[in-house]
Amino acid sequence: MNVYPIEAGNFKLDGGAMFGVVPKSLWTKTNPADADNMIEMSSRCMLVENSDKLILVDTGMGDKQSEKFFKYYKRWGSDNLVKSINSAGFSINDVTDVLLTHLHFDHCGGAVAWDSSKEAYDILFKNANYWSNEKHWDWATNPNPREKASFLDENLFPIKESGQLKFISNMSKGFNYCEELGLEILCVDGHTEKQMIPKIKHKGREIVYAADLIPTAGHIPVPYIMGYDVRPLITMVEKTNFLNEAYENEYLLFMEHDPHHQLVSLKKTEKGIRFDKSFSINEL
Repeated sequence: MNVYPIEAGNFKLDGGAMFGVVPKSLWTKTNPADADNMIEMSSRCMLVENSDKLILVDTGMGDKQSEKFFKYYKRWGSDNLVKSINSAGFSINDVTDVLLTHLHFDHCGGAVAWDSSKEAYDILFKNANYWSNEKHWDWATNPNPREKASFLDENLFPIKESGQLKFISNMSKGFNYCEELGLEILCVDGHTEKQMIPKIKHKGREIVYAADLIPTAGHIPVPYIMGYDVRPLITMVEKTNFLNEAYENEYLLFMEHDPHHQLVSLKKTEKGIRFDKSFSINEL
C-alpha cells in the first residue's frame, strides 16, 4: 500500500467559528488569526494505492463556484486537486474510488466540475465509484437549516445522476472493515450525521484520516470543538473515545485542514491527550 498527500487548495475560516466556545486567547496559540479573525486552513486529501485500487479520500472545495462564493474563504497558495494528483504520478482517470467523509462543500466540491463543452456540471473522476453512506446522503439532500449552506446541490446531484454513487453499508459502532475499499471506517455523528473516518495501515503504522472530527492539531484537546458541529456534546464523547483509542494504539492522525501539520502523533499529559510530534508521510 502506498499513501500520497494530495493538496487540493488552501483557504481561511473564521477562527471563532472553528473553535466555538474556546476563548480566542487560547486557540490563537496554535492557530493564529489575521486582522479579520480568519485562520489558515488546508484541503489535504489522501490518495491510497491499494492493490488494484486507487482511492481518493475527500476532494476539497473545487474551483467551480463563483468569485463571490470564494471571496468569503480567502483562498491562498497555488495548490489544486488535479495538479497534486498529477504530481503524485497519477491522472484523474486512474482514480477508482472516491471516499467522501461527508458532503460539506469543502470536502466534496472537487468531486464535481463545470464542463464548459456541455454547459453543465459533471463528475471529475469518470472511472471512479463515489462512496458515501445512505444515512448521510439523506441528511445532506434533505438538509436542516443549520447545515443547508454547506450542502450544495451542484456538488451532490451530478454524483447521483452519474450512476456512480455507492453506499457503504456497515455502520456499526467502532472501526469496521470495508471490504469494497480494503480499509476500516469509523462513523461519527457530532459534526454531522454519519461522517466517515477511514483508517489504513501503512509501513507498519495505522493512519487515521481525521477529517472534521479533529480538523487541525489545535483541535486535539477534547473541549476544542467547532461551532459548526450540529451535536457538540456528542463530538466531545466521540473525541474522548477516539483519542483514548488512538493513543493506546499509537495511531497517527492525517490532518485534513491543518496547513502546517500533515501527520501528528499523540502523547498523554496530566491535562489529557495532546499533540506530540509533527511529520510527513515521507518520514515514515
